[in-house]
Amino acid sequence: MADFSDLTLDVAKLRRDFPILDREVHGKPLVYLDNAATSQTPRQVIEVFDDYYGRYNANIHRGLHTLADEATAAFEGTRETVRAFLNAADHREIVFTRGTTEAINLVANSWGRANLKAGDEVLISRLEHHSNIVPWQLLAGELGFTIKVIPVDERGALDLAAYRDLFTERTKLVAVNHISNAFGTVNPVAEMARVAHEHGARILVDGAQAAPHQAIDVQAIGADFYAFSGHKVYGPTGVGVLYGRAELLEAMPPWQGGGEMIKTVSLEAPTTFADIPHKFEAGTPAIAEVIALGRALQWVGDIGLPLIGAWEARLLEHATEGVAGIEGLRILGTAPEKAGVLSFVVDGAHSQDIGLLIDQLGVAIRTGHHCAQPLLSWFGVDATCRASFAAYNTPEEIDVFIEGLDRVVGMLR
Repeated sequence: MADFSDLTLDVAKLRRDFPILDREVHGKPLVYLDNAATSQTPRQVIEVFDDYYGRYNANIHRGLHTLADEATAAFEGTRETVRAFLNAADHREIVFTRGTTEAINLVANSWGRANLKAGDEVLISRLEHHSNIVPWQLLAGELGFTIKVIPVDERGALDLAAYRDLFTERTKLVAVNHISNAFGTVNPVAEMARVAHEHGARILVDGAQAAPHQAIDVQAIGADFYAFSGHKVYGPTGVGVLYGRAELLEAMPPWQGGGEMIKTVSLEAPTTFADIPHKFEAGTPAIAEVIALGRALQWVGDIGLPLIGAWEARLLEHATEGVAGIEGLRILGTAPEKAGVLSFVVDGAHSQDIGLLIDQLGVAIRTGHHCAQPLLSWFGVDATCRASFAAYNTPEEIDVFIEGLDRVVGMLR
């Protein structure tokens, strides 16, 4: 069993911040292990919505009255919170989006349309979530550039030698995740960025799975673009972030048109656009969600991502050791650098059946292809079971999961 004794995380106290963890499912205490899909939300973040809608609900930036000033200050305060969270050089490099998916689509449809052409190459990896595959496929179909795939080995780790060999003078962009949502593989994005820049290419990093688990420094990574979602990092759904280096954002055309993203609009002359980041934030944003995201990042910062990551690593170790004794179970994703994700299949048992039956015991895991069909197909499966861990999970919950899984597998064999 993994040893947690040297870690100072007060999980009992931390769990009191999460009202949902007090509920029961099918008469059993909830054991929530689907954090890679959506993490739960602390009361401090939930309270933001009552506060905003109850005290200062107003549109931002354009109003001169008190409520508008307060809403604008809270909204822009989150921009600075995100800047610090990512160690971006400038708050103007932070663009609010609906999530990682929209952030990647923004880069594809703005930077990509302006900079890619027939004959160019974009490198993506086999580890990617569909949101970092499909936008590039759609754009390649229109513009005629080539998508090349960075392979993985049998552990689910990227083949870095093959990655280096894929570059040519036509390579313009690398789009890769920081941590695989399906396997938990942690990719060496700083090294990958260095190689990309040596070849004159840009790099976009999908950080949706990294943001909840480890400290992120976009300057140290060398990322040109970095994206993450609020709902993975103890925040609300429907909000996310695109970081882009200021000189790149300034050169990129707007993606969506409307209010807020303009300087002047005329029917007789060309429209002129707002400065970054507002050029990419057309229309009324998800104001309450953005403010709540800022509160979620403060909550994470108060605990400390290094401590959260260390705790989750012990949970992963404990769970990995515990499921090893289940007959017919095979773990997919055994890279030496992993975050708190345990993905597995069981001989003779369908993942959906496992997920439905273990839910009857109060344990929530994810089953399916995890929006990573190219990866799973390469491993010869169409679905896995995935347990994923967060700061509020406990060793006792992992024991419940292991015992429940053993019981369910026994029923299905």
